[in-house]
Amino acid sequence: MCFVFLLLTSGRVLRGWHQGGVNWTSLPDISKWLEQAGSQHVKSLQLISAFLVISIGLFALFSIESKGKCFQMVRLSFLISGLLVLLHITKYQDYTFSSTNYGATLLVQIIYAILGVATIGTVVALPWVIPFSTSKICPTDNTISPLFLSIHEKFPLVELRDSLYVIGWAYVLCWCLLQLLLQQPINTTPILLLLLQILAGTLYFARSGTHHKEWVEIAAFYYLGMAGHFALGNTNTIATIDVAGAFIGISSHSTLLSGILMFIITYASPMFILLSLVMYISMKNMAHLVIPEKAGPGDHLMMMLGFSCLVPLVINSILLTAYTVVLLLMQNHLFVWSVFSPKYLYVCATAVCTYIGVFIVAATGFYAYFVLVMRKQKPYSC
Repeated sequence: MCFVFLLLTSGRVLRGWHQGGVNWTSLPDISKWLEQAGSQHVKSLQLISAFLVISIGLFALFSIESKGKCFQMVRLSFLISGLLVLLHITKYQDYTFSSTNYGATLLVQIIYAILGVATIGTVVALPWVIPFSTSKICPTDNTISPLFLSIHEKFPLVELRDSLYVIGWAYVLCWCLLQLLLQQPINTTPILLLLLQILAGTLYFARSGTHHKEWVEIAAFYYLGMAGHFALGNTNTIATIDVAGAFIGISSHSTLLSGILMFIITYASPMFILLSLVMYISMKNMAHLVIPEKAGPGDHLMMMLGFSCLVPLVINSILLTAYTVVLLLMQNHLFVWSVFSPKYLYVCATAVCTYIGVFIVAATGFYAYFVLVMRKQKPYSC
């Protein structure tokens, strides 16, 4: 019940943070109240929110019982990144924009490098070094049923869940730190609220067992991502795209890098939700979906990744098809290309975001699974 209350409360605050749409821009919202209150209030709230986001992520990583060198490196890398992000916020970021001097640019580039190496290194190395054991890293209240143990006799299911749990947290924390760097200071609190929504939803669905259809849970996550997209100040017009943040950490002009950063800023919430599905997969007990006697590698992967990859693709495909049909039917209308076309561009960009996110989830699951299967068949000494 606490998780549901947290979801509803954070969702209501996010809804009132930015008034989206042309017809509601004149209405008061939380962000406008903070702007009118003064930059000191925005700065204080930004520091508190950033500290809480970093603390939650580091607490999750440091709460893992394993003391291997790989885990220590992951913790240390994200700890250093978090401290550098806080340093950048306190020293270089002000109320309206980020400083573009050499020191700020160099610091951001260092953060980019550490986050990239830490995240990619975790994804690549963790399945090779995680120990085989019967203990679980991921905190879920679901007990290990005899069915689960029967499947585990054939496949490294526990180790796969443990690997995906740590990798999922690496994705989530890396994305949060990137958003703390790139988003406007007023949007730091929505990032915290989105993180709380993801954690509350994941824990609630993990504890619910088989009470909910899995596709309903994935669809709910997808809806949270789309709602968060507008909570960060985005609308269906191109004018609301944050262009200033697309040049943070870039020392020389680069259209490609600026475009990537602009995409990361604009689609922060949908991609955040998709990356968190890796953690959701690790905490959701889906062993009841597979018959142990007939289970094969393909069935096992389908059990872990099927709905998490298919549901976002199906929802996005339906929306993209519907908007395409409307655009074709109304192509001769006076306002289609001036009013409706920006919305269609957003839908196409959302499709790209969905494809990228689903690919990351699927590739992570496939890679971790096959590495663990190979290690189980032929022990790998590291």
